[in-house]
Amino acid sequence: MNATNLRKHKKNFVRNKKYFRSFITRIENKPPENLESLSEKLDKEVWKQVDCMNCANCCKVMSPTYTFKDIKRIAVHFGMRPKDFKEKWLYFDNKEKDWMNKSTPCQFLELKTNRCTIYQIRPADCASFPHLVKRPITDYMHVHKQNIEYCPATMVFVEKMMESLRPK
Repeated sequence: MNATNLRKHKKNFVRNKKYFRSFITRIENKPPENLESLSEKLDKEVWKQVDCMNCANCCKVMSPTYTFKDIKRIAVHFGMRPKDFKEKWLYFDNKEKDWMNKSTPCQFLELKTNRCTIYQIRPADCASFPHLVKRPITDYMHVHKQNIEYCPATMVFVEKMMESLRPK
């Protein structure tokens, strides 16, 4: 597996932004019958090409949302009360109604190695990122519109889906 070239990824996104997003919207509005099985197949192909350890862009430029369970679990790990954990590292996004990191990159990312220092107890949002095969997939297509800009795995997934659904 090659290292992820984030500059190349960004250029590809900027060049094809409208095309990617209009494709995702079409799928969202009129999903093909085989979308669930296709997404499972493509998900397996994506992870043969993309290694998150060579990227970690999600941790560098995005913030996960933290559930109360996440906050409690991680606070216990640090020997803190949930209230103190939130005060130190999180803020509440009033618009989205979510707890999120105060800063980026993520405070738990080891930048030299792209490793998460709390991997075993990371937020559920991180554990399921980039949400390629969440069910029902049509409920998560809007997430792909956002993630494609930052996540090479999402872009590969969408490109493979475009290729698979292209009329022959």
